[in-house]
Amino acid sequence: MLKIGIIGAGGMAAYHIPGFRAGGAKVVAVADASRAAADRAAAQYGIPHAYGDVAEMLRSEPLDAVSVITPNKFHCPLVLQALAAGKHVFCEKPPALNAKETQRMVAAAKRAGRTLMFNFNNRARPESQAMMKAITSGKAGTINSAQALWIRRTGIPGFGGWFTTKALSGGGPVIDLLHMIDLALYFMGYPEPSYALAGTFDTFMGDKRFKGPWGIPDRANGVCDVEAAAHGFVTFKNGAVLFLRNAWAEMNKREEVSVTFQGTKAGGLVRRLFGTDGLDETAEDVCELYCQTAKGARADKTVRVKPDETMGRVRSATNFVRVLQGREAPLNTPDQAVKLMKIIDAVYASAKTKAPVKIR
Repeated sequence: MLKIGIIGAGGMAAYHIPGFRAGGAKVVAVADASRAAADRAAAQYGIPHAYGDVAEMLRSEPLDAVSVITPNKFHCPLVLQALAAGKHVFCEKPPALNAKETQRMVAAAKRAGRTLMFNFNNRARPESQAMMKAITSGKAGTINSAQALWIRRTGIPGFGGWFTTKALSGGGPVIDLLHMIDLALYFMGYPEPSYALAGTFDTFMGDKRFKGPWGIPDRANGVCDVEAAAHGFVTFKNGAVLFLRNAWAEMNKREEVSVTFQGTKAGGLVRRLFGTDGLDETAEDVCELYCQTAKGARADKTVRVKPDETMGRVRSATNFVRVLQGREAPLNTPDQAVKLMKIIDAVYASAKTKAPVKIR
C-alpha cells in the first residue's frame, strides 16, 4: 500500500485525502508550518502523525509520495525538497509562480526518476472526460479554436491575503483560475503556443462589494497588487487560436466556468454555471456536442454524465495514486504544466507591455 504525506493543512486536503484513499493509498502524516493546524487536520481526517516541519516528516516517515497544498510561492521549494528526498509529488495548481520555477521542478523530477503531477482537477470531471472521449474518437475532427472562461462577479478571495499578494500568488485570476485555459489546451491536444496578446484590469480590487463568499478574512495592512480580471488571445504554431477570459470581479450576470471549441467536424461545450458565485449547490452542468449531418441538418447531442460536485478534485487525486500503481495513464504531464505556465507568463507580460509577446 502506498504511503502518502500531506504538506499543508489547507482546505484542498478535504479532496486530496479521500482521493488518495479511494485509489488504495494510506495517508500517514500531515505537516504544516502551524503545528496546531497539522494537529487539527490529523484529528479531522484520521491521520496518524502530525508535524510542524516538512523536513522532519520526510525524515521520519517511510513515505512513497507527498501532496503539496500551500500558497503558490511555496510550491517550487517544497516540490524540490520532496523530490530530493526521493518522493513522488502531487502538487496543487498552479504548478509554481512562473514557467522558470516549473521547469526547475520538472528537471528535478526527471533527475530523481519520480512522478510529478499537478491538480488540474477539471480534466477529471465526468463532463471533461466524456468530451475528451468524443474528441479522441475523432468526432470533433481538428480543433481550430477554443474559448476558455472562468468569470465571477463577486469573487475576490479576500483583501490583503496571499491570494491578492503577487509575491505569494504569482497573480490574480489568470493564475488562480487557470483551469479552463488548461482544459481548453487539453481538448486541443496541447499545441505549441506562439504568441499572446492580453489586457488585465484591477477596477474592483479595492471594492469590498466584490469580495467572494468564502469567508477568507481581510488583512488591513495586506497587499492587493494583482489583477481582478483579464482578457487574452493566444495563437499556436499549428494555426489554432484560444480566447481566454478570467475574472474574480467583473460585471457579469453569474459565475461561469466553461470551455467552448470549434472543430472541423463538430463543436463542443463543457460548462458549469453558478446561480451565486462560489456556491456549488446552485451549479448547472452542461456537456454538449454540436454536429451537422451530411444533408445539413443539426445533430447536436447532450452528453449525460453523473454529477460530480467536487469538480474532479477527488478523482484527480485518485488518478495520481493509480498512476503510481501502474493502473492508469496520468491525466496531466509535467511538460504540459511548463507549456501552460509559459502561456500565463506571456499573458501577464503582454498586459504589462500592451503588445503581443512571443512564447518561447
